[in-house]
Amino acid sequence: MKLFYLAFAGVLYLASFAGDALAQSADHYLTIQLKNGPVVIQLMPDVAPKHVAQIEALAKKGEYDNVAFHRVIDGFMAQTGDVKYGNIEKGFDASLAGTGSSDLPDIPAEFSKTPFVRGTVGMARSQDPNSANSQFFIMFADGSFLNGQYTVVGKVVSGMENVDKIKRGEGQNGEVKNPDRMIKVTLGKK
Repeated sequence: MKLFYLAFAGVLYLASFAGDALAQSADHYLTIQLKNGPVVIQLMPDVAPKHVAQIEALAKKGEYDNVAFHRVIDGFMAQTGDVKYGNIEKGFDASLAGTGSSDLPDIPAEFSKTPFVRGTVGMARSQDPNSANSQFFIMFADGSFLNGQYTVVGKVVSGMENVDKIKRGEGQNGEVKNPDRMIKVTLGKK
């Protein structure tokens, strides 16, 4: 009988631990207001805690407001988050958009088994896997070739139809002339 109680207590402990992990993600949302409506992203601090903390810190300070989607490739992804050169209202430089970051330090990679599928939000980086900072991208379609190579930070849970309407770029690198922007980025669901 003692063995049964110990096993039952262990199951309850594991269930509460799993519940805590789910609750941890459930409390972390980012709402991006686009010209066609809002996009709600459920952030995943249980998958990439350092990256999520940085995104939340930047959003809380209003750093993402008015930042352009500087690189948008049809059938692949829309990239944004260059808070240094990508702000349409403050210091926008189309020739440098995508090369900047924030004043915060770069973040070491937090690769996971979470796959890149339609609606996944991942961190952009240079060739150095530990160079992610403020830029992120939203997947238009599945991209298994990114799995284990880029950090997943969240997933779109509503408003993907608004992501689909983001202005596409031209050329192989997807640079966008007169790009769409994140009008306002806030923490929580709106």
